[in-house]
Amino acid sequence: MPMSLPPALELSLDLLRCPTCPTRHLHPDRGALRCPVGHSFDIARHGYAGLLTGTRATSGDDAAMVRARDRFLSTGAYAPIRTVGARLAADAVSGQATVVDVGCGTGYYLAGVLDQLPCARGLGLDTSVRALRSAARAHERAAAVAWDVFRPFPLADGVVDVVLDVFAPRNPAEFHRVLRPTGRLIVVRPTGRHLAELRGRLPAMVTVDPAKEQRLHRTLNPFFEPVVTEQVEYCATLPGLDAPDLVAMTPSARHVHRADLNDDGLLPTQVTVSVLATAYRPR
Repeated sequence: MPMSLPPALELSLDLLRCPTCPTRHLHPDRGALRCPVGHSFDIARHGYAGLLTGTRATSGDDAAMVRARDRFLSTGAYAPIRTVGARLAADAVSGQATVVDVGCGTGYYLAGVLDQLPCARGLGLDTSVRALRSAARAHERAAAVAWDVFRPFPLADGVVDVVLDVFAPRNPAEFHRVLRPTGRLIVVRPTGRHLAELRGRLPAMVTVDPAKEQRLHRTLNPFFEPVVTEQVEYCATLPGLDAPDLVAMTPSARHVHRADLNDDGLLPTQVTVSVLATAYRPR
């Protein structure tokens, strides 16, 4: 028996467009989404829609990374980051807003925004099918779609009130296209001090480019102007497996030896969390 359309996906169906013929809407049909021409995209039993076709630029987080991310985020160690993103979104919009989280991962940050906006709907985009299984369950008003941020989004023009980008790649031209003129782009990214104690112990970890801010400004400036920037910096205590999970949930997991993560004496139990969160308006 064909599965019914997940309620959150039905809530966001009007936003979606066929990736192959972008002017055409998608409609549910026997466990899939189809366009009038006949292109078909499966709805996974886990609740997300698989719109991504062809070769992926990246497969995203694997199963071990997603498990580590779920465990670490459940500790609340990154809750202040979630709070600032939700506050910037709530300051920018109200009422029946549409929020799209690009590179949504498990949906943790999107769910935080939707908790602050009780009438809003959310849509998470990510390449990782493992992460999307969690994202599709992260919030009753959050749908999840498999998509690559570097490709033109399968979304209509000017239908989004908030684009959320937390520790994720960016596609400024597409952000601008899908946002309403009154919308906001919220970008959260690490400073050079972020997790410095961990990087000091694990030199193989991915570092923060010292020119990251200049590069961010250069890529966003043609499309957006900053409205407000907030810095979030605090010391997080990492008992037990929290520190290994923090490393294992990031791209650094592909560069750090597993034996180093299992060495209790190597990893610090306190680290600096330091990020900048900026809300931008479209030009």
